Amino acid sequence: MRAYRLLAHSRACLLASLLVVAPLCLCLSAVPAAAQTPVDLELVLAVDVSGSVDPDEAKLQRNGYVQALLNPKVQAAIRGGPFGRIGATYVEWSGESYQHIVVAWTELSDPASVERFAAMVAEAPMTTEQWTSISAAIDFVVPLFDNNGFEGMRRVIDISGDGENNRGRPVEEARDAAVARGITINGLPILNDRPNPWGGAAPNDLEGYYRDHVIGGPGAFLVPARDFDAFADAILSKLLLEVSGVQPDGLDFAAR
Repeated sequence: MRAYRLLAHSRACLLASLLVVAPLCLCLSAVPAAAQTPVDLELVLAVDVSGSVDPDEAKLQRNGYVQALLNPKVQAAIRGGPFGRIGATYVEWSGESYQHIVVAWTELSDPASVERFAAMVAEAPMTTEQWTSISAAIDFVVPLFDNNGFEGMRRVIDISGDGENNRGRPVEEARDAAVARGITINGLPILNDRPNPWGGAAPNDLEGYYRDHVIGGPGAFLVPARDFDAFADAILSKLLLEVSGVQPDGLDFAAR
């Protein structure tokens, strides 16, 4: 009899525990996933640091982005959208095996947030690697849009580089896969007629190559830099267009 009473008591305790825990579990399961911050634009700045870019040119590229971000016009464009903010990340890339997130996804809204982002870009260690795989760079950055904490009205990859794809899968395949996911790829080809460090000839028509093979998606365009010294002006123009979403006349647009 005593054993029976103990068993009954244990069952009653278990039932009481379940009655307490069950509502808690229901409440926890009802908690929604972390909300994505709405932004006007999710922007990946993807920068070529392949071997054809020497240390001085790599520094010119970095400084070009930093100065463009700090420009009052760019900051006004960031604040001028419906949400008044964008999400951005800065990535450097070269061959198939080298893609590096220099600055992770960051909300840019007020001058302080933009200045912090620009400072992190400026202060990060610099490196260059061999080969040029635009396709691997695109394949690397596309998943970065997933669960990045932002929900943008537009998703854009901004690719700058001074050479054609020479490693990895065909760049058109990577471009088309990104476009199929609703991502736009804009280009900033750096036109440079000097041979690369290994004696290879410079691309004959890098501007046309970017137009026909790299950029794609809704409103895709390219802004060529005539050389590395002109990079700062080109990236300023490009960032203004990307952040504002404006598509003025006189630029090369993708046919797709």
